[in-house]
Amino acid sequence: MIDIRALSYLVTQTNDLGEWKRYAEDVLGMTTSLAPDGGLYVKMDERPFRMLVVEGAERRYVASGWELADERAFNDALKTLDRAEVGYELADKALVEQRGMQAIAVVLDPSGNRHELGWGHRSDLQPFVSPQGVPRFLTDDMGLGHTVLPAPNFDATIAFFRDVFGFGLSDIFNFRPDPSAPALRIHFLHCNNARHHSLAIAEYPVPSGCVHVMVEVDSMTEVGRAHDRRIAHKVPLSASLGQHLNDRMISFYMKTPSGFDLEFGYGGLQVDWQRHNAFEFTRVSIWGHDFGAGRREQAA
Repeated sequence: MIDIRALSYLVTQTNDLGEWKRYAEDVLGMTTSLAPDGGLYVKMDERPFRMLVVEGAERRYVASGWELADERAFNDALKTLDRAEVGYELADKALVEQRGMQAIAVVLDPSGNRHELGWGHRSDLQPFVSPQGVPRFLTDDMGLGHTVLPAPNFDATIAFFRDVFGFGLSDIFNFRPDPSAPALRIHFLHCNNARHHSLAIAEYPVPSGCVHVMVEVDSMTEVGRAHDRRIAHKVPLSASLGQHLNDRMISFYMKTPSGFDLEFGYGGLQVDWQRHNAFEFTRVSIWGHDFGAGRREQAA
């Protein structure tokens, strides 16, 4: 199995880079700079970027970048892919340069999601100074945060992440939007860090290519301030403030300019995996997270 350390970065697409720049700086409280080939880097810690926004006609999520420890781990990952008969493509020099890595292998999972396995991130260790005064986002060895991806080919996709990518199961939720229909499975998965989940897969298609991504701050105050900025800049709400049952994250959800949601949260569990028992949780949140709140807000 591949030893994935963290969600290193994500790549998303938009037809309006200016809109993403304003969203990142004015709402998320991150900084931006121009990336090679005309993209936009979004910075949230000492690394030059954690989100890359590229231009395209379609607003959607493009790729998840997963971090490996070093060149040996990267070469071992290629051998694992070969043994599992999983196809991959080594990224060309331009893509590797844009992502700021030493080497990248591009892989599609059985549901068609794009993953970029890379090692040796480039960093000038310049401090993150938020234009909105956000003290810090929780990243470091836990990575950017988490991403939730569509997996309509669910059984093959969960096997792929378990047996090839080496993810462990954190817990599961059986989503029942229609009580008379079969449940839709959502599995929450962890890699080699303490974050409760770096990935979740959901058994349904999503036009934007992603259900949501999560970024985490170090205080409830910063969640509240981000919520105020969302209102001030008229960013659509996707779910009201609440606390999740499984990872205990206190958060709200809002739309990104690429069509998927972003969860802005605080207080997520950090887990000792030697002592963790995976379980099925039967409600999304302990309190809050009203996913109808956004529709009511827009109608008001």
